Amino acid sequence: MRLHFPGPRNRYNVEDVIRSLGSLVTGVTDLQTPIRPLHASFYDFLTDKSRSHDFFVDGSLVQSDLAFASLRVMASKRRLRFNICSLQNSYLPNSSVPDLEQRVKDSIPAQLSYSSQFWGTHVSSTSFESSLAKEVEAFFDGERLLWWLEALALMKSLGGSVVTLLSITKWFSGHAEFTHVSDATRDTLCFVRTFATTILRSTPHLYLSVLPFAPRQSRMFRNFAAKFPSTLRIVAGHVDNWPQMEKIIHTNDEVRSVAMSPDGKRIACGLLDATIHVWDIETGEALYAPLRGHTCSVNSVAFSPDGRRIVSGSYDETVRVWDAKTGEALGSPLQGHTDKVQSVAISLDGKRIVSGSKDKTVRVWDMETCEALGVPLQGHTHAVHCAAISPDGKRIVSGSRDHTIRVWDMDTCEALGAPLQGHTSWVLCVTITPDGKRIVSGSSDTTIRVWDMETGEALCAPLQGHIDIVTSVAISPDGHRIVSGSDDKTVRVWDAKAGKALGSPLQGHTDDICSVAISPDGNRIVSSSLDRTIRVWITDAIAGKTSVAALQRHTWSVNSVAISPDGHSIVSGSDDEAVWVWDIETGKALVGPLEKHFSRVLSVAISLTGKGIVSGSAGNYIWMWNVETGKESGFLEGHTAGVLSVAISPDRNRIVSGSGDGTIRVWHIDTGMIFHLSRHSDVVRSVAISSDGHRIVSGSDDRTIRVWDMGTGKASSAPLQGHTDCVLSVAISPDVCRIVSGSRDKTIRVWNMGTGELLGAPLQGHTASVNAVAISSNGDLIVSGSDDQTVRVWDMQTGEEVGTPFRGHTKPVLSVAISPDCKRIVSGSMDTTIRVWDIDFLNQHRQFEAPAMCFSSNPAHALHCASSFLQDSNTPAPSCTNEEGWIVGPEGRLLLWIPLNFYPGAMDRMYAPGHTLVIPNNIPHLDLSRVAHGTSWHKCREE
Repeated sequence: MRLHFPGPRNRYNVEDVIRSLGSLVTGVTDLQTPIRPLHASFYDFLTDKSRSHDFFVDGSLVQSDLAFASLRVMASKRRLRFNICSLQNSYLPNSSVPDLEQRVKDSIPAQLSYSSQFWGTHVSSTSFESSLAKEVEAFFDGERLLWWLEALALMKSLGGSVVTLLSITKWFSGHAEFTHVSDATRDTLCFVRTFATTILRSTPHLYLSVLPFAPRQSRMFRNFAAKFPSTLRIVAGHVDNWPQMEKIIHTNDEVRSVAMSPDGKRIACGLLDATIHVWDIETGEALYAPLRGHTCSVNSVAFSPDGRRIVSGSYDETVRVWDAKTGEALGSPLQGHTDKVQSVAISLDGKRIVSGSKDKTVRVWDMETCEALGVPLQGHTHAVHCAAISPDGKRIVSGSRDHTIRVWDMDTCEALGAPLQGHTSWVLCVTITPDGKRIVSGSSDTTIRVWDMETGEALCAPLQGHIDIVTSVAISPDGHRIVSGSDDKTVRVWDAKAGKALGSPLQGHTDDICSVAISPDGNRIVSSSLDRTIRVWITDAIAGKTSVAALQRHTWSVNSVAISPDGHSIVSGSDDEAVWVWDIETGKALVGPLEKHFSRVLSVAISLTGKGIVSGSAGNYIWMWNVETGKESGFLEGHTAGVLSVAISPDRNRIVSGSGDGTIRVWHIDTGMIFHLSRHSDVVRSVAISSDGHRIVSGSDDRTIRVWDMGTGKASSAPLQGHTDCVLSVAISPDVCRIVSGSRDKTIRVWNMGTGELLGAPLQGHTASVNAVAISSNGDLIVSGSDDQTVRVWDMQTGEEVGTPFRGHTKPVLSVAISPDCKRIVSGSMDTTIRVWDIDFLNQHRQFEAPAMCFSSNPAHALHCASSFLQDSNTPAPSCTNEEGWIVGPEGRLLLWIPLNFYPGAMDRMYAPGHTLVIPNNIPHLDLSRVAHGTSWHKCREE
């Protein structure tokens, strides 16, 4: 490194200096071994002028030389470079590269390793000088920046880049002429914090996956993506800016509690499986094996103020203390509670632990001896859900299922004043502001309240916004913001003084949020959830500067879809109890959620004017809705089981419904009159009304189809028999000449409406139950959806399948509809998505064979050389990512990684050939046609 020092004063022979120092330093006989003191006392001697005199070494004077040298070493002959360790296969995670450690040792010599890890330390330790600043500027302008991240990842030191980037950002502060360099360091910091886990998992994916997915407006993407042309291209849906959600950390069970270390570098979490995990917040990596000892769910964790210990409380009725550095248990479990421990807290001096339990008590423990101090704090009349300690350590605050908050004296264990009352349900969480003057609480009543610590009075109106119970609250270090987590799956941020919400809710969790925490610098929020993830959010994005639009979507199976008569919108009903109306072009929500059903919405229909919607639910009710106002216009009741199917007559005066109670009902909207049709002998799965409004067709679990006269309610013919299992869906042709039915027997049948005779052979091709059928408005096509996850199109006249099946859904297809212009198919699925398919695609590709790997509506975007990834395996090609965002092939091969914090839908849905839209529309169209992968991955970079 000395050869890269600036100036001539260092051009001496170092061997002459160290040859006689063998008893004091290493590296005397081997010039490839770094020179290091054998004992720290020699370093102390050299840097203490009063002791070393002529041998004094001024460390501050050499920092500049080392900074220049480190930067230049990284650009020298044995410099940083692309694929520095000659990794041969992008399908392998780093952990499966058998000789990776030796490759790193051979390819990254000591001086390069040192320079890569410590150049930032030397730069930040010297006074600002323009010449050094220009060297740093050049570093961030070139590909060397990417190669630096690659080398650090291979050395397992990528987390150190965060320290470097933060220190460099600070070093440049106040120097306006280098603002662009500060911007570069901040952008690189976002890049590392967002993508570190992936880069560490498989370093080739720094180039193959991470760089292409960097936000379009990010400096990293703008500067470097074009230099790697043989990587994926995002055709549509490229995120513009860094989102609020920085990263997702995946665990193997529900994450019941979360805490951050005082230095903001670690996250501790307690899981349902009785373990505690500790994570590096920068890289998302586990720091050591899970902490084991509890025998039930760990519902609360806390770090000691010095960061050296972790305290946990569990449903096993114990509190445990752990060494935060090693993960070892310290002492025996703290025993005394007689029911589940639901909360733990540590005093600011680190000497006391407080725990709250379902046994209605709060207990105080000595951190060192693990002994109980004083008597249990008794007064709550129900389970204690939460406890907190004031900053001065003099008071304890507890919240209970008895709807109250109590304040206690730490020393005397006596209650101070009367209970704080105001919440109308369980108090699940409490915290205290840094100045100790206010208490913040969250409750099952969905509100957050702020109280005066001294008087116990509420300081403002309840903070309202969550639509489900508030499970956790935290306060920023400056006391200005409150953060809350809820069973409504959102995190919210509030102005603590004004009591107003800041920005939009933070959305992304897919299940109840259990716990939230704020970093010591106030820049990050951490949340944990029953969805088995921990998510890290950036607080400077709360005001919406880099926010991602709130996701509007169904969260459970989409059971029924219908298309408006003008073909412009889609109506859907779901197990999530909601009805929505969507724009068929953009996928944006036009109306909804329409929420009056308090059970699964099983069926929807839309009137011929497009202004009225009818929905039936598992709760036996039928609701009517006005599309223009988005309000309900009434409801119908009478069925004694779920309403599985609804239809609206062409004159809009009657609604027909089929139910699990075996009946068909006709409801006269104007008069309110109801009449029943003779019963099927089993569940009625489907009903349809003819285009002239004169007849009703029904399909049932009794394996028959029946035709009824709308006016008289009488059967107009004998039951249509032929299916060998339940009839799940029926449709009537526009000319009222034919009936089409789909069955659990995997077939579709076409019947003569007048005679009831079967027309032709059953339509066969589906490999599982046919859940839905529809007929095009011109009567030429039949569309079907099945448990086999496909949508198929059939020629009505010939009974032949048109083209190949539409594939893309990842779970059973429950409903299908065809647009009035016969150009689009809409399908709803158990995978929670609605998909829109282009019928013309089949006409253009009648001999089309779906590519093995394609995540775009355009088959030309299919993966090049997919066979090398799939290797002729019998395993189906992956159609979406795993829970961590990886597209994984046979034998665990890693093809690509998609950031789920950018595209949360990619885990259960991707685009496929023939798609025009997927709702929710939060997934990218990917062009994989030029991707270099597997053993060819190194060709991704331009020569």
